[in-house]
Order: sequence, then C-alpha cells, then structure tokens
Amino acid sequence: MKDASFPFVGRPLWLVGLALIVSAATACSSSKSSAAGIEAPETARQVTAVKATQQPLTRVITVTGTLAAEEQVALSFKVAGRVDQVQVDLGSLVRQGQVLATLVSTDFDLRVRQAEAALIQARARLGLPPDGDNDAVDADNTALVRQRRAVVQEARLNRDRMKTFTERGLAARATLESAEAALEVAEGQHQDAIEEIRNRQGILAQRRSELEIARQQLQDTVLRSPLDGAVRERQVSVGEYRAPGTAVLTVVRTHPLRLKLSIPERETLGLQPGLTVRVSVEGDERRHDGRLERIGAAVDEANRTLPIEVAVSNPGDLLRPGQFATAEIIVSRQDRALVIPRDTIVTFAGVQKVLTVKDGHAREQRIRTGRRDGDRVEVIDGLADGDVVIRDPRNLVDGVAVQVVRAE
Repeated sequence: MKDASFPFVGRPLWLVGLALIVSAATACSSSKSSAAGIEAPETARQVTAVKATQQPLTRVITVTGTLAAEEQVALSFKVAGRVDQVQVDLGSLVRQGQVLATLVSTDFDLRVRQAEAALIQARARLGLPPDGDNDAVDADNTALVRQRRAVVQEARLNRDRMKTFTERGLAARATLESAEAALEVAEGQHQDAIEEIRNRQGILAQRRSELEIARQQLQDTVLRSPLDGAVRERQVSVGEYRAPGTAVLTVVRTHPLRLKLSIPERETLGLQPGLTVRVSVEGDERRHDGRLERIGAAVDEANRTLPIEVAVSNPGDLLRPGQFATAEIIVSRQDRALVIPRDTIVTFAGVQKVLTVKDGHAREQRIRTGRRDGDRVEVIDGLADGDVVIRDPRNLVDGVAVQVVRAE
C-alpha cells in the first residue's frame, strides 16, 4: 500500500530521478525570472530644466498703500443766497473755471445798479462826466475852488484900497481893519473849498470801491471749479438757502493721484525723490506710471517705517482716490543676483521649494526668495550658481527619475 505522504515510494528509481531534475529546473527558472524583474530599468520622466545663474536684477521695493487725491477742495459761496442751479452731480468730471452752481442774483443786480448811481453822483459833484474810469481831478480848476479864489482876490483888492485910503487920510482905520478881516475870511473859505474837493475825491473813490464790491458779489453768485478733477460729494439742492462758507460741493483732483506708502526701515537705503514706481490695483492688470515725490523726514518709532508719497499718473481717470494699490519702487537696475524663473517655484503652506536635477533624479530643495522682476525671482538661500532646476514641476516628487529633454 502506498503512503500518500511520500509520492515517490514504490516508483522506479529512474522515474524519481527524472522528477527531481524537472523540479529543480522549474525552481531555477522561477528564480531567474524573479531576479530579472527587480533589475528592470525605471522609466524616466521627461522634463524641461534651467540653470540658476547670476544676472543683473532690478532692486525693487514692493509695498502697499491707499490712493488719495492730490488736492481736495470743499467749495462754498462767498455770499449768502438761495441756490438757483446745480450743474454737476456726484462723479461729474469738471475742468478749471467750469460753472458748477449759481445763486439767485436779483438782489445782487440791484446792488450793482445802486452803486453805479452813487458813483455817477460822486463824479458829477467833481465836475466829471457820468461815464468813464478816469477819476483824476485838478482841484484848482473845479467850480467851487475857482469861486472861492475869486472872492479872495476881491477881498485882497479891497484891503489894498482901504490901506491906501487910510494912509492918505481918506478913510478911517476901522475900515482898513474890516477889509483885512474880510480877506482872512475869504482865504479861509478858499482853503475850505480845496478840502471839500479832496473830500469829494475820497467819496468818489469810496463809491468806486462800492461798485467793485457789488460787481464782485454778483460774480460770487456763480461757483466755479478751481481745478481739473471730479465731484466727490454734492451737499446742496436747488432752492436751499446757503450762508457764506457752507460747503456746497467737494471736488478732487484725479490726475495725478497721490499714493501714500510706509517703507520698512531696512528697505529705505537708496530711496530718493524721482525714482520710478510701478503701481497696480486690484482687478486691473495694467501697470500705471508713478514717481517718488516726497520722503518723510523721520522714521515712525511705533512701527519702524518711513512714510513716502508717490505721484501716480492718471490721465484717463482709470484710478480713483481711496483704492488699495501695490507699488513697486525701482531703486536700482544694476545689482547682480542668483535668479531662476518664477514657474520653477512651488509654494505650499508658506514654504517655497524647487526640484533640482541630480544624478538623473528630481531632488526637492527648499529655498528663500527675494526680489522679483517680471518672471525672474531672486534666490537668497537654497541654491548655488549653476544648479539645474525643473520648470513647471507640477506633480513631480522627490526621488523620481527624470530626463532633461530641453535645457534653458
């Protein structure tokens, strides 16, 4: 009886030997196949790479701030009155000298006419024609002075006659004294006439000023824009009574705008008026030209920043006061730095890294970046000159075999 635990029991020896040889060959074949699977070459990912190189890089300070109007004016009437017309509204673009609002001018027209009549009266008292701007008067040629001068001459002749008569004994001494007194009275009246003419000249000048004031008040019933800009706020309606100095409209200058910034103390080296500034705002891909105009005199001790102001060109009124803006202040264009393209950098959870190529494999490397100039980024730490980094690494991970198909 055969034992199931020993399949070769009772078999011929040659058959047992053949079975052992076949079994050994099968095991050897399986072992070689397994070894061949372990040593199979790994498939390499094809990538594009670029070398980190030293290049001239513009030194740029990037800060954020708020745009403000270069000038903002709260306009009001200089005279009291009732508003007749308002010709602009919120957001209206205005030009310097443009009429914005007017008051009812009836009362002011009447005051001008009243002042004109008073001026004509004053000119007539001096013997001047009603019309004309020349108020010069020769006092000696006025009727009043000529009259008083004639009286003086008559009194002087009378005194001389009385003196002759008295010396010849033909008249009493009292008659001569009376004639001398009459001469003194006449001379006083002559002087009084000259002073009266001067007084009338002063009144004429006063009437002329009153007329100019009345005309100016009439002009002040028209409110004009003192600058080119836009209406930021309207504070009046037609029919309202406005006292002098009460705000009616607020106008802001929109070109150029003023960008107020605070620069960290460590970045202030090299700042000077006249530097070029590139300004951008949220929702607008365009960059606007600016110029560093003013630099603060002292660093703020509370936050260690230096206040500066940038004039931003805004000819098309594309920017508005109050917008949040990012400014790139170009401090220097000649610095050399280690530079890589922006698309080689992967950022995750605030950590920046690149994938370098070493021995045919991708190796993850953390880096620290600095300045940016377009698509170029400065590497402060983590790479050396000549290191090869992979562009657009996407889902590549550390250790993956790679093959550089194009090097830039």
